[in-house]
Amino acid sequence: MNKHIHISSYPSVILICLFLVVALAGFRVEKPATPYTLPELRYFPPLPVTNNPPTIEGVDLGRHLFYDPILSVDSSLSCAHCHRQEAAFSDAPKKFSTGIRQTPMKRNTMPLFNLAWYPAFFWDGRAADLESQVFQPVRAHDEMDLDWETAVQRIAGNTFYRARFRSVFGSVQIDSNLVAKAIAQFERVLISNRSRYDSVLARKAYFTPEESEGFRIVNDQSKGDCLHCHPTDAQALGTTGQFSNNGLDAFTRPEQFTDPGRGGVSNLAKDTGLFRIPSLRNIALTAPYMHDGRFQTLEEVIDFYSEGVHASYNIDSKMQYAYRHGVHFTAEDKAQVLAFLKTLTDSAFITDPAFGNPW
Repeated sequence: MNKHIHISSYPSVILICLFLVVALAGFRVEKPATPYTLPELRYFPPLPVTNNPPTIEGVDLGRHLFYDPILSVDSSLSCAHCHRQEAAFSDAPKKFSTGIRQTPMKRNTMPLFNLAWYPAFFWDGRAADLESQVFQPVRAHDEMDLDWETAVQRIAGNTFYRARFRSVFGSVQIDSNLVAKAIAQFERVLISNRSRYDSVLARKAYFTPEESEGFRIVNDQSKGDCLHCHPTDAQALGTTGQFSNNGLDAFTRPEQFTDPGRGGVSNLAKDTGLFRIPSLRNIALTAPYMHDGRFQTLEEVIDFYSEGVHASYNIDSKMQYAYRHGVHFTAEDKAQVLAFLKTLTDSAFITDPAFGNPW
């Protein structure tokens, strides 16, 4: 048996070794991102499954992007420009937010919290999920007005972001889908569940007699009759997340609606005038109200449901007192309902540094 290696074989061995050294030097074992632990949610519906579950690293990346004006055409506006934490991520008290050219939007800016449960986004539900929702304000001409190709170039050319995208998604090329997934992860963990109402549900606090009576009125079908659209007894979201025509206008034909709402997306007459049902949570922080911001105060909203409802075209069948223009609250009823609604304010949510500007 020949135990000697011929000199002529050395170059091949050396080349193989060199190849292995170079390959190993360029090889990185990517550490998987750490799953994000959500709070205990005993009084909420089951959390829907997502193919983009939040991670600690992903949420942090999304938070930086949410507060970074890098996604607007002149780098002057961030997502947080119209969604401010102190206003439950709405743009209160503005009726309409203004975009890159200071032109007002066509609808009131919706707050951002408990988004993981919604089946669709925007007042008309034109985005089927949070990831799809992210794409629209960035490229909208009256909002951030930036094409996504440029947005990706900016982010991919930023060493800060390159490192963070690698920690979340691994060594893959940054694209618009990954940007949207990161922001969606941050938005998915914006959970509001620490109001005094929540403390009462957990039996750590008690309603005052006035608040308790307001809670009863809201959830009594023969009184406030709010529970069909704004559940606060069987579950704690404060909305079904569906779409409804709540009788704001006395229109009798679909063509009378200047804003068709859901019908403008589905192109179905039955959806004309339907808008997403907002949550009652943090309602005291998000004035003005309705998709067009027509009501400046909660008192005006309560007055509307009491005696201002119109039995209009396509009105929601659950508005069972529309035929008499509302539920007809007494002055005492109104005060009690208002007292209950204020217990839904989550002061911890709007001051939590985990959701604040990381820059």
